[in-house]
Amino acid sequence: MRLLVVNAGSSSVKISVLDEQDNLVASHNVPSPGGQVDQDALREVVKKAGPFDAVGHRIVHGGTEFTAPVLVDPNVERRLEALTDLAPLHQPKSLQGLRAVSGLLPGLPTVACFDTAFHATIPPAAHTYALPPQWRRRWELRRYGFHGLSHAYASRRARELMGLAPGAPFRVVTCHLGSGASLAAVRDGTSVDTTMGFTPLEGLVMGTRSGSVDPGLLLWLEEHVGMPPAELASTLEHRSGLFGLTGTSDMRSVLEAESAGDPDAALAMQVYLHRLKGSIASMVAALAGFDALVFTGGVGEHSAPVRQRACAGLRFLGAELDEALNLEEADGDRELSASATRARIFVIEAREDKEIARGVRAVLRAGG
Repeated sequence: MRLLVVNAGSSSVKISVLDEQDNLVASHNVPSPGGQVDQDALREVVKKAGPFDAVGHRIVHGGTEFTAPVLVDPNVERRLEALTDLAPLHQPKSLQGLRAVSGLLPGLPTVACFDTAFHATIPPAAHTYALPPQWRRRWELRRYGFHGLSHAYASRRARELMGLAPGAPFRVVTCHLGSGASLAAVRDGTSVDTTMGFTPLEGLVMGTRSGSVDPGLLLWLEEHVGMPPAELASTLEHRSGLFGLTGTSDMRSVLEAESAGDPDAALAMQVYLHRLKGSIASMVAALAGFDALVFTGGVGEHSAPVRQRACAGLRFLGAELDEALNLEEADGDRELSASATRARIFVIEAREDKEIARGVRAVLRAGG
C-alpha cells in the first residue's frame, strides 16, 4: 500500500510518500504562506509522486470526540471544522491541507490522524483544570496535549531500541524539542501526562511561544494596561519564547550568541533549561521512575549542548549522558547513555509520517 502523508504546518505543507514497509520514497515541502496552500505547487508534487492507495493527514485537534484515527467523510469534516474554536491558530491549516489534497485526489480513502489523540489516556488528575465544573463541561476545558503523533512514535521506537519483549513494563519520557516543544510521560505505550494543555501554549519555553505564564499576569495586562486579547494572543504565540528573550527563535543562533557573551542569550538559555529540566523531572514523577529518556524534534535531535545541559541536571534521577557520544555528528536513531546510567538516553528521529501511516493502515484494515 503506497501512502501519501500530509502534514500541514504554519508556512508549508510537508508531503511524504511511504511504501509498504514505511520506507520514505519521496518528501516535498509545498509553500503555504498565511496558511493558504500553493495549489499549483501541490498539484505538481502530487502528480509526480503518485499513484497512491490512500492519504493520511495530520490534524492538530480532535477534541474529546476523535481519540483515534478516523476515515474522513463530509460529516467528519464538518465535525472537525466545529473544533476550530479550540485551536484557531492550528486547525484551519490542517483542514486547508486536507481539502486541498482531497480536491486533487477525489475518492481516495483519506484518514485523519490527531495530535491530541495519544494524550486522550492521561488520567483526570493530569488533564483536569481546577475550574468550576460548569465551565469544564460547557466548554470542554481540559488539558488535551499535543505533538501526540511524535510522542507515540518516539516512545514505541525507544522500546524497540531497548529490545524489550512485547508486554514488558516500560516507562519513558519523550522530549519533542523544536520550534514547538512538549514532553510526554509514557507508560507501556500509553500517555499518562504531558506538558501542553488546553492549547499548544502551555508548558515549555519554545521558539516564539511563551510556554506557561501566570494567568494573573495576563489578567493584569488586560485590566491595568488595557491590552486587547488579540494582542495578548499574538504576543504569546509569535513574539515570546526564545524570540521574545533574544530576538531570534533559532536555537543555534541563541547558543552562538551565548558563547559570544551576549547576556540576553545567556538568560534565555537559563530560562529554557530551567523549564525543561523541571518539566522532565515532573514527567518522571508522573511515571514513578523511568527507564528511558528520548530527545526528538529539530532541537532534540541536533543540539548537543541542549541535550548535555538538560541531562547534567538529571543525574540525581539516574540519567547519565555519554559526553563523547553526545558530541558525535550523526543522523538517525542512536543511544547516548553512559555505561553506568540507570535510565537509558536516546536520540530518535521525528517520524510523524510513520505514525500517521500506522494509523491509516489500522483504519483501512478495520474497514473504516
